[in-house]
Amino acid sequence: MLFENMAMAFSAIRANKMRSFLTMLGIIIGIGSVISIVSIGDTMRSLFSDLYKNVGITQAYISIGYWVDDVRQSDYFTLDDLARVKEIFGDEITYIDSGASASAEAIYKRTTLNFDYTGIDYNYIDVQPVDIVYGRYLNEGDILGRRKNVVMDVDSARMLFGEENAVGKTFRTTIYGDTDTYTVVGVYKEDINAFQALMMGGGSRERGSAFLPYTILTWPNDYFYYLHLYASEDIDFSQFMTRMIAYVAKSKGREPGDFRATTAMDEMTQVDSMMGGLSMAVGGIAAISLLVGGIGIMNIMLVSVTERTREIGIRKSLGAKTRDIMIQFLTESAILSACGGIIGILIGVGLVSLGGMALGVGTVVKPGVIIMAVSFSALVGIFFGIYPASKAAKADPIDALRYE
Repeated sequence: MLFENMAMAFSAIRANKMRSFLTMLGIIIGIGSVISIVSIGDTMRSLFSDLYKNVGITQAYISIGYWVDDVRQSDYFTLDDLARVKEIFGDEITYIDSGASASAEAIYKRTTLNFDYTGIDYNYIDVQPVDIVYGRYLNEGDILGRRKNVVMDVDSARMLFGEENAVGKTFRTTIYGDTDTYTVVGVYKEDINAFQALMMGGGSRERGSAFLPYTILTWPNDYFYYLHLYASEDIDFSQFMTRMIAYVAKSKGREPGDFRATTAMDEMTQVDSMMGGLSMAVGGIAAISLLVGGIGIMNIMLVSVTERTREIGIRKSLGAKTRDIMIQFLTESAILSACGGIIGILIGVGLVSLGGMALGVGTVVKPGVIIMAVSFSALVGIFFGIYPASKAAKADPIDALRYE
């Protein structure tokens, strides 16, 4: 019986191809929009998650809270504080430095370029891997000797020196009022996708960037504002941060609440929550078009019932029950809606996939969303087909046979 009703439904759809397509259009647009928006949202969440993983999910900055009024010099950190933290927490910390940075002009011959300098320790490459294409990375001697050596990316080298291989070249810059000559000991390259490039300011860079020993950026007073660290990935990060804050507060004669911890994990959770909520909200708005599509299906099914009144009368006179007539029209309504849903899914997935290919990123299309979309579109067809089907089922066979 079910297959017979389905065959009759497809026959009715084929008999009125254009009308059936226009009827499905609302469902196609609705499902396509929902699939596209939810998939784009999931893709963005995945990209942000990967971005934070690249940055370091166990990365944290600890500093005296901005809300503390009576800040003392002893509330800041020193190289000795950093050494003690390394000693006490041992293998729980994979990397630590002062989190220091500076911006200044770099001058080479007649070229002047604004540079962002980041102070690092020699093992920073262990937590933020890069591909050294020329020269070497900073070593322990550079850090301990406070040597004015730098490592920069290929784009920065090209902008400042006019070529990528800048190893051995020198430039002048002023940091903390001290003007001196710095030497390039290494040039690195970092592969990033289009999304990461967009998050970093796009392709048109106007500033250079370079790593130098963090000990230079704590000179001359050796006080710094942050403890910048990466915790080991095989420990309970939340518990570790609680113990770290407690230790820092005790060593400074403060309460734990006086110190502020900013972690990549907290930021990722906030971004993921925001992206998820935004995706659901916009997807919900797009789903309103499904309601419009459902009304279109109800309208066309009412027209179909009117056009096929005589057919209904003949079927009833031949013994068809009220339930049989109702199931026939409900099946047609559900198939009409489900076909629109399938076409909408193909369009939605296709658009998202093409967008991902254009940006060079992997798209996320969850099977659960597709199953839900098809099921929902069929339910829309059944729900909005109930009234037309009921009207057809309740038709009096004698009046239906007399209908012209």
